[in-house]
Amino acid sequence: MNLNDTDFELFAVPASFAQDRAALDARWKELQREAHPDRFAAQGAAAQRVAMQWSVRINEAYQRLKDPIKRASYLCALYGHPIDAEKNTAMPSDFLMEQMEWREELDEARDAASFDKLRAEVEAGRDRALSSLDCLIDEKADYAGAARQVRALMFIERFAEDIEAKFEALGQ
Repeated sequence: MNLNDTDFELFAVPASFAQDRAALDARWKELQREAHPDRFAAQGAAAQRVAMQWSVRINEAYQRLKDPIKRASYLCALYGHPIDAEKNTAMPSDFLMEQMEWREELDEARDAASFDKLRAEVEAGRDRALSSLDCLIDEKADYAGAARQVRALMFIERFAEDIEAKFEALGQ
């Protein structure tokens, strides 16, 4: 193992969007056991510091690999298409239209049934976006397209939070 290995190399998994969560969990536990600072107590403070660095590196990689949006963002960056959501707001045009419709629905939502309907639409949009990431990354190696889709997913996540905030504000 090398601190400069990619997360995929560190976890000994293919550099792909599709991942087996159980395999990631098992590998994380294995790596944590190997790098746990207590295992290096007899070797002194320097060895424990290195072990701590490894533990941090393993945890950071695990957090990226287990989350589909973080994993897709990481893959896009590895292949030369960083998300840069702060500077780049390009999204698929069909998604922009859907986003405007959702905003209108949220503005008009006043009862639990309206919120439930909107939540279901947003969840379906999230599922479609995740499915397209699988195709864009693993089948087509279209990292520029995947980056646009990741930005759309980031919006969906924030919009889902907006739905819950308005729902709570209305006392539902």
